[in-house]
Amino acid sequence: MQSPYGNVWSSSATAWLRFLGRHAALLLFLLLAFGGMIAVYWFFSPANDKLVNAAVAASSNGSLIAPIYKPVPDRPVLQRLPQSQGPLRIGLVSGHLDNDSGAVCPDGLTEADVNLRITQFIAEKLRGRGIRTDILAEFDPQLAGYSATAFISIHADSCDSLGELTSGFKIAGSAYTDSSSLSICVEQAYQAETQLPYHANTITPDMTDYHAFREIAPGTPAIIIETGFMGQDREKIYDNAEEPANGITNGILCYLNGL
Repeated sequence: MQSPYGNVWSSSATAWLRFLGRHAALLLFLLLAFGGMIAVYWFFSPANDKLVNAAVAASSNGSLIAPIYKPVPDRPVLQRLPQSQGPLRIGLVSGHLDNDSGAVCPDGLTEADVNLRITQFIAEKLRGRGIRTDILAEFDPQLAGYSATAFISIHADSCDSLGELTSGFKIAGSAYTDSSSLSICVEQAYQAETQLPYHANTITPDMTDYHAFREIAPGTPAIIIETGFMGQDREKIYDNAEEPANGITNGILCYLNGL
């Protein structure tokens, strides 16, 4: 005797097989989609504590984007703001100091004496403003690698008296560091204070290739100045040495104010 339940189960199985046959493509799509979701979730899940979960606002209307996981590599932080200036320091070479006399006048006045007198006045004025100022000898051991905000070597010209040719001052800047701003400031301030003419055409190789320019630290703005002639300009540069000292000091301050 055949059971009625057997016919029922047989009919149900046949119906399911027909359903699966008709919807095989859909079922395959659903299986693949589910598998893809699992794969994506596994792939983008954070592998360690360096992966950062960043949920951010998408726009000002309050809508949000879904959390995303993005690895952030370690890297140095670059300083984008300008660094503050270090303490100001001025180096003054008193030409020929502790080495030789330099030029000598018939009455015995030496270039070294003229240079030191002006240099001491400049140092006094700068120190009075709280600016660290070093007085250096011509071949001072400190010159090797010496670093400063500005470096000025002070000299004077000969005792010759040949009219306009032997009156005036001149300046040469270091070719090893951009010293144009310092040179311009000192030239303009010195001429305004002393009213001496500027002798651009009498600058010598001893000035442009001045030994200290090669010895001090790279990056230190440096100039050498011949303050005037010890013959015709003696009253200005020696008897009234504060006048050229004021000119050089004002030039240094002009340069510092531009930093």
